Amino acid sequence: MKLFRQLAWFFKAHWRTYSLALLMLATVAVMNMSIPYLIGQAVDSLIASPTGEAEGRLLVLILLLGIAIYGLRLGWRWILFGTSYRLGNLLRRRFFELLTRQGQAFYSRHNTGDLMARATNDIDAIEVAAGEGVLSGFDGLLTLLLVLVIIFGVIDWRLSLVALLPFPLMGLAFYRISNRIHHHFKAALEQFSVLNDKAQEAIAGVRLVKSMGREEIESRQFGAIAEAAAERNYQVARAEALYEPVVFLSMSAALLLTLGFGAWLIWHEQLSVGQLTSFTLYLAQLIWPMFAFGWLLNIVERGSAALTRVEALLAVPDSVSDRGQHRPEDAHIRVRELGFHYPEQRQAALSGLSFELAPGRVLGLAGPTGAGKSTLLQLLMRYWETEPGQISIGGHPIADCRLDALRGLFAYVPQDAFLFSASIADNIRLGRPEASQDEVMDAARQACVHDDIAALPRGYDTQVGERGMTLSGGQRQRLAIARALLSRAPILVLDDALSAVDVHTEQQILHQLRGRRDQGCIIVSHRLSALEHADQILVLNHGRRQQAGRHGQLIAQDGWYSRMWAYQQLEAVLDEA
Repeated sequence: MKLFRQLAWFFKAHWRTYSLALLMLATVAVMNMSIPYLIGQAVDSLIASPTGEAEGRLLVLILLLGIAIYGLRLGWRWILFGTSYRLGNLLRRRFFELLTRQGQAFYSRHNTGDLMARATNDIDAIEVAAGEGVLSGFDGLLTLLLVLVIIFGVIDWRLSLVALLPFPLMGLAFYRISNRIHHHFKAALEQFSVLNDKAQEAIAGVRLVKSMGREEIESRQFGAIAEAAAERNYQVARAEALYEPVVFLSMSAALLLTLGFGAWLIWHEQLSVGQLTSFTLYLAQLIWPMFAFGWLLNIVERGSAALTRVEALLAVPDSVSDRGQHRPEDAHIRVRELGFHYPEQRQAALSGLSFELAPGRVLGLAGPTGAGKSTLLQLLMRYWETEPGQISIGGHPIADCRLDALRGLFAYVPQDAFLFSASIADNIRLGRPEASQDEVMDAARQACVHDDIAALPRGYDTQVGERGMTLSGGQRQRLAIARALLSRAPILVLDDALSAVDVHTEQQILHQLRGRRDQGCIIVSHRLSALEHADQILVLNHGRRQQAGRHGQLIAQDGWYSRMWAYQQLEAVLDEA
């Protein structure tokens, strides 16, 4: 049982609860074994002397045993299954911690649907193995041993040998069925991940699907994937369905041999009717161990396939290691000859880039699409690893800084702002849960979104739909800016975060930012009017610094920046006309 060896660390940690549950299981098994024996005694007593007195005492004893068995069964279920749920909870916490530690490289290799499938379906299968698997394995084995001891040692060993003749064939059938289940269930888990991926994409992109009229096409594609997943699960169900016929055929053959050979022994006065009755009842109790072993093999194969997938993910090393010990004393950024290329890409995303950003200063990043602006931001926040010594913050190389301290320096607002399914106030105070309502409202005013919120029926208590879908793009961006402003991080990062607001609102927000001299700012924008007040502007092209300077200096030069500025000014005049 490789699965139980892999989970040995959990069993060791909770050996007391498992020991108590297994002790209760063993007590139940022993009590169960006594009932057929007592029934056999009652039958022989009735045949020998049918007075009813001894039989009455035996029936009362059997009733008391039944009540005790009921209580013990209830107890071990609470203990055993409760402990297995702890395993599922522990694995999910480890899984989530892994997700929070990983950088962009990890998420570029793993789809959201697959991660969700491993965190739910796969861990459920492991949880069942730690609960019902232990139950069926221990209880089935103990029951089998007790029955064999009684029928061989107490009743008749010759009858026992004859009755167990079909069992080797049943064991061979179980082995072949379990192999089929392992193969089919692993394929079913993988197909479930594909199904999850497609469902997640369909939900996230439902607006695009509707706008392009792809409902029928997407439905057909989803239907094909769902059909494949159903076929995989059908193959698993077909394999599992073979257990019950094998058990009943084997037990029926065993019962037929028992009655035939038992009748012959009674005829030759080598066995009593009560003993044959007890033996038949004990043989019936072997149905549970056989089903238990079949169920055990089923659970183990499911759990083993799931654990392989989960452990493969948990074993993935952090794409960004957190071995730093320093906390940056200030937010002074120094970049020297920074170069970077994405995995499996030959062309460098950044090359030979150098600059400095002092605390409280504003840095503007401009350039055509694909110039490397967002890549630079991700490297500053260490979502990707860089060569040692290329980036330092607060006088320390970023690899020597603790990740939580490093990323705590930045309040990052991406172009596609993410909002949680909570109230507007809770979304704004995400970085500072202890912030007062007045502070929340002040941040909203600075982000020019207070009036929009006040116009809503419930104001700041309005619940935001999933991913903020109930709000416009501009409202989502401004709420994200308010959240960043409230966080009081030393560096505010706006990654084209004003693209969905009009020019007038953009200028209002930028005017508010100019008054926050205690907070540095990095602004990425295709609208160059957002960079006018920057202390330094870097113009990137193909990952290299093409131009650098203040706004006035750059428009005086003949280059990309001045040409783009002239184009945007002309466009603004035409829009006004």
